[in-house]
Order: sequence, then C-alpha cells, then structure tokens
Amino acid sequence: MIDRARREILTRAAAFAGTSMAGIAAGQTGQPSEGLEYLSAIQVGDALRSRKFSSLELTDHLIARIERRDAALNAVIARDFDRAREAAKAADAALARGERRPLLGVPMTVKESFNVAGLPTTWGIPQAKDFKATEDALIVARAKGAGAVVLGKTNVPIVLADWQSYNAIHGVTRNPWNLERTPGGSSGGSSAALAAGFGPLSLASDIGGSLRVPAHFTGVTALKPSLGLVPLRGHAPPGLAPLPRENDLAVVGPMARTVGDLALLFDVIAGPDELTTGVGYRLALKPPRHEELARHRVLMIDSHPLVPTAAPVRLALERLADRLSRSGVKVERSHRLLPDLAEAARLYMRLLLSFSAATWPAALYDELKGAAAGLPSDDRSLGAERIRGISLSHRDWVLADGARARLQHQWRALFGEIDVVLCPPMPVTAFAHDHSARQETRRLDIDGKPHAYLDVGLVWAGPATSAGLPAAVVPIDRGDSPLPIGVQIVGPYLEDRTVLAFAAMVEREHGGFVAPPGYAA
Repeated sequence: MIDRARREILTRAAAFAGTSMAGIAAGQTGQPSEGLEYLSAIQVGDALRSRKFSSLELTDHLIARIERRDAALNAVIARDFDRAREAAKAADAALARGERRPLLGVPMTVKESFNVAGLPTTWGIPQAKDFKATEDALIVARAKGAGAVVLGKTNVPIVLADWQSYNAIHGVTRNPWNLERTPGGSSGGSSAALAAGFGPLSLASDIGGSLRVPAHFTGVTALKPSLGLVPLRGHAPPGLAPLPRENDLAVVGPMARTVGDLALLFDVIAGPDELTTGVGYRLALKPPRHEELARHRVLMIDSHPLVPTAAPVRLALERLADRLSRSGVKVERSHRLLPDLAEAARLYMRLLLSFSAATWPAALYDELKGAAAGLPSDDRSLGAERIRGISLSHRDWVLADGARARLQHQWRALFGEIDVVLCPPMPVTAFAHDHSARQETRRLDIDGKPHAYLDVGLVWAGPATSAGLPAAVVPIDRGDSPLPIGVQIVGPYLEDRTVLAFAAMVEREHGGFVAPPGYAA
C-alpha cells in the first residue's frame, strides 16, 4: 500500500512531467515513437499497465537510441542488451497475468561500481578489467525484483574519486549539454545516460558529491539518502566480498529525471539488509513536514566561507530564493544555529580521507603519512586537513567522530527551526575536461580566479555527508549559464520524505528537467 506522503510526491511529480500520456494513442501501432525516451518511470509504468506499448518495444527503442547516440557520450559502457530483452519479455508476460510491481517492465541503468552478475565491476582500475561479479548488489537485486529491466552499467572515474568520469578501461564520458564538459563524477555515466534519454532511472553512490554533482552538471535529479537507510552490500571494489556492512560516510541512492521517480526508486531500494540486524532495523523514516510549499521555512546559503560560488550559480540560487519568497515560503539568509561551515569542512576532510586512504597502497600511504607529520600545526587549509586525515590514529579518529556527533547535534537544533537548507551542489557549473595526473595540482576557475580543484569539489558535499543527512538535487535554472544549474536541498536526518516533498514542489513550480539541445525529438 502506498502511503499518503509518498502518493503526494508521486502525484505532484507526475503532473509536472514533460511528456503527456495523451500523446500515446491506444489505437496506433503500439510501437514507441521519438519522444518516449523522456517519459518518466511513473509514466512508463502507467503506459505498460494500460498496454499502450510493451516493455520489449520500449526496451528495443532505448537500446536503439543508445546504439545510435552513445558513441559521442560513452555513458553506457557495459551493455546487457540480450538479458534486458529477456527481462522485458518476462515483464510483459507478468503484466499480461495481471502482476503489479513498482518497476515492472521499466528500463534503467546501474553505475559500474555496483555488482551485476555476469557484468564487469572494475571501478575503472586497469588491473581489474577482467573481474566479473557472480551476484547482484543488494539494491540491484531489489530493483530487478520490483520488475526493472537493466540495460547496462554506466561509466565512472578510477576508484570513484573524481568529478569527471573517465578511466583507462572505458575512456571518457562526456556531458550531453556540451561534449567538451564533464557530466560529473563519480556517477557521471549515470547522469549523462539520464539526460540523453537512455532510460528514466539509475542507481548510483555518493561520499563526496558523487550523486549530487552529476545531477547538477546535467540537469537531472538525485537523492543522497540519510546514512544507513539504503544497504551497500555489493557496492564494493572489484574482488572484495559483498558483505553486509555500513561504510562510514558513504551512501547509495537513486538518480532520475523527476523527483517522483526518485521517490519511486527510493522506496524500492531502502530498508535494512536482510543479512544483518544492524542499524537499518532501528531506522524509521518520518513523513514530510508539510504538504504545501508556502508552509516551509527555508535557509538559503549561497556562499561558503572557504570557497566562493561562481556568479551563474549564485544568481540562480538568488532567483530561486526570490521566487520562493513570492510563493509564500519563509526564506532566511542566515541563522544563529547554523554550524560553522569552515570548521565542519575541515572535519569532513579528515573523516573523508581517513576512510578513503584505508585501502590505498602501502607505499603511497607511508609517503603521505610522512607529509602529514611535516605539516605546520597552524596550517588549517583544507588541503592540510586532507593530508592529516590520511594518517589519523584510531585515537584521533575517535576524537573526530566525537566532533561529528556535536556537529550532528547542531544540525538537529537548526532543523528545529528550519525545514530545509538550500545551497549549491558545487560552486561551479560543468567544467571542461581536465585529465592531468594529480588532482591536488588542478585548478577550477571561479569568476576569473583559480581555486584548488579538491576544495571546490568537496565544500558543498561536506555538510550533508559528514552529518549523514539526506540531500536532493533538482534542476532550477540556467540563467546566465548555457549549462544546467541545480539546487541542493538538505534536510534533517531520516526526513528524506521532507526533502523529496520539497524537491517535488520546487520542480513543479520553479524548475524541472529539460532535455539537452538536440536530444529531444
């Protein structure tokens, strides 16, 4: 049974979706025509149940589109078309028997970093190019169990550690809005596939903005769930046992083109791992706080104390704040209870690199551990905090974890007076490909001035990630930019439904997906 809160999110988003089901005439040939590639998953499900077309027909249509248009993008790098057709046939038979499942017959893609039985899982690591999983990641199995048809897997950067999606095995993925620009990372293959009309849904992951930044760069939507809500089993580097565990900071979640589809896929994949009685069993989602946009209390933060926001992004957020105010939303630009974003960013850098460096080669770890020992004690730069994080002792990590607990308490206090916080997903729009070897030496231009690549990429990923908070990205504007711009919507812990409900309202009234030039029929 669909609860009232979820039904409201789905209904609002379906009403806003860009393709009218009235255009699919029951008396026509039944073959999908140009334009159906941008149907939402909700619309596809409705059409399949109404026998407007079959899952196999739509699957063949999308396969043909990928074969025709992905040569320029390189988004779907592990194709599973034969099995997709068989799954579509099975879905059609099930529909004919009267079966009803949330994703029955709906085509989708999956980020390369998830195990899918029979397909390579490399994480872009050349030495792992021949590794193939023998079983599906848990949430992939849940999506298939709900009836989804998996078309294939999407490209990632090596070890998922970039806001560009390229590696020596599969090459470079490009942004359909501008082939000279990145679609983001590490879920850039998924975001490019969605924007290009290669299916309405994808599964992805996030620890440093890997769901949120690609959505922002390509004009699609994504949800970083509350930490611990969606199980990670089977999302692991190649060859590692797919064990039930909760990784510090990291989450997996849905990507789509509409918020209603995010909610649909989120409901399919969320819930505790069946192999554990751990934290997931104690988590309970709360309903949305409000059913009307005007009742929300919003804190808009468009600049960070350590990294500026580029003018196109800042102006788009300012325009959104003005439109929300005119819609009756109480929009605040500052708040006494907002945590210190600079200190929170420094803490995030230490926690993130402590987690990430645990699996680095010993020689590199030892080299950087030595570098950390030589840092001046008064160097509080984000780069210095990252180096310190690499070699945290267990004692130091426990102290950092205690600081995180205090930070989480500060966010709880803020959300006692504010419903959601709005901020940039990243300070810039999609930038030009830069595959220079060391990310530490890369720079990104912000209004004519160079800034450290890693600082720019991480400052707005940190607030939600370090505190385990849910955060959605929904496209809002292009404004003065020829590229999409999204807003990040951060909500209270376990109030993912508040985030989704607010995102659906923003999508309906102030934004929403637009196909890149030349991709819509």
